[in-house]
Amino acid sequence: MFLMRFSILTLLFCQFIFAQTQYPKDYFDPPLDIPMQLSGNFGELRPNHFHAGFDLKTNQREGLNVYAVADGYVSRIKISTFGNGKCIYITHPNGYTSVYGHLQTTIGAIQDYVQKIHYKEKAFEIEMFLKPGELPVKKGQLIALSGNTGSSEGPHLHFEIRDSKSEFVINPIFFGYDKKIKDTKKPTISSLYVYPMDNTTVNQSKQPLLLNVALQKDGTYLASKVKANGKIGFGINAVDFDDVSGNKNGVFNVSTFVNGNQNYNYQFNTYSFDEMRYVNALIDYARYKKSGQRVQKLFMKTPFALSIIKTDSLHGIIPVEPNLASTYRIEVSDYFGNLNAITIPIEYDTATPVVKAEPVTSPYFIKVNKDSNFEKDNMSVFFPAGTFYDDFNLNFDVKNNKIYIHDDVVPVHSNFTITIKDSSYPETLRDKLYIGRIGSYNATTRKNDVFTAKSKTLGQFGLVLDTIAPVIKIAKPIEGKWISDMKTIQFTISDSSSGIKSYNGYLNGNWVLFEYDNKTRKITHKFDDTLLAEGANDLKIEVIDNVGNSAIFETHFFRSQQK
Repeated sequence: MFLMRFSILTLLFCQFIFAQTQYPKDYFDPPLDIPMQLSGNFGELRPNHFHAGFDLKTNQREGLNVYAVADGYVSRIKISTFGNGKCIYITHPNGYTSVYGHLQTTIGAIQDYVQKIHYKEKAFEIEMFLKPGELPVKKGQLIALSGNTGSSEGPHLHFEIRDSKSEFVINPIFFGYDKKIKDTKKPTISSLYVYPMDNTTVNQSKQPLLLNVALQKDGTYLASKVKANGKIGFGINAVDFDDVSGNKNGVFNVSTFVNGNQNYNYQFNTYSFDEMRYVNALIDYARYKKSGQRVQKLFMKTPFALSIIKTDSLHGIIPVEPNLASTYRIEVSDYFGNLNAITIPIEYDTATPVVKAEPVTSPYFIKVNKDSNFEKDNMSVFFPAGTFYDDFNLNFDVKNNKIYIHDDVVPVHSNFTITIKDSSYPETLRDKLYIGRIGSYNATTRKNDVFTAKSKTLGQFGLVLDTIAPVIKIAKPIEGKWISDMKTIQFTISDSSSGIKSYNGYLNGNWVLFEYDNKTRKITHKFDDTLLAEGANDLKIEVIDNVGNSAIFETHFFRSQQK
């Protein structure tokens, strides 16, 4: 009966066959003029998101030339202190948009445009959407220098290709860049786990187990036998390597089979930004938070809308039934066809569990598809339907003026709301209060003595009073000095509680641009002779935190414009 059911499912499994879009192979050039080496590939598992493109190595330094990969026009420019930092988007006439992130600076007419907007909006962080014809570019045109801005952890170029209409990101490997990458190495599967579900016992355990595997003569692996008596699923920790870069990259394709019939698959072709956070549903999130290990689950306990996953009606879950032995196979491959595989024999067994399931002590139960609201004393939390990926028992309590909402081993997909009512603070201090989670700031609204904030992370929250102003420190004192030879001036700005909301610099009473680096907390101004006075100059820096505390630093210096 079990085999018959899987045969029928196989007939329905046409969804596994990806409708392969024919992408142009010779339309786009590389964005750098050095050999292409990846430090990160498309679909790589990152915190709270899948990687949206290629991370290209830049010889561990900044300032390499970045070129437009094809004719088009600059359709968007975003300058941010986080994310992709300084970023350019070029829309091409063939229906695709190329994206260049973590730039040190833009070049030529693009930089002139960016500088004009900085001063028009009096802000470092800006975002512009341009029309065709405003900033046209040609294939091979120098558009920027590579950098390390935004959330980059080292100098490199982040490069994407998107569908211009849908804005879905597409694996750049499809556009002929496979010719620039040498890869003869098959992916590595470093660990294999089995997950019991619905009170199932697996190898005398009701908790997930690490399975032993042995290398076979044909280069594949054979796992130790799995003995179970109910529904089970599997998970792997897998990475890929190419022949040149030496970096651990994400895998391209994962397929699983029961008795030769495919029952689960995902392949990193294309997806939308709305799907990015589903990385937390794909992995064993609790294990990741505890150990840093990203185990990719090969089943969905509760189905979620990640379009790259193609599965049968059981969503990759395997029912182990009496009088039937099965063979489960996992195949992991890269774009170049290099493949690694593990075979797992499965049989029915009713052995008494030695390892018990983790005890459930909380009476607060979350149903994924229903709203949930929990209150105690003066605090409450509201979870809209769809906040989580799976049903679970929530640890919830209020004590010592804190609201305890589980901990960060359960992934959250969308915002939930925390409400705290507190009239103990005088009205003069209430605007200095915010709801914080273990030292972090959550944007908080207030109506009289009721405070509300949203979060996508579980944990401990409470009201935090912040009356301390930010701190401004100059890198090199200039008070009363002649600094005619200095090209830049730099400050460190910081805030010990709610964090910095805004900063501004003024030279002789006029706003001037200071660029902010969130990794070093430094703001830097590049001197422009057209903005300076001959002789004496006054400089003022103002920094405001998220609850309105402000700090001001003032100094004066002398500068000669005579060369």
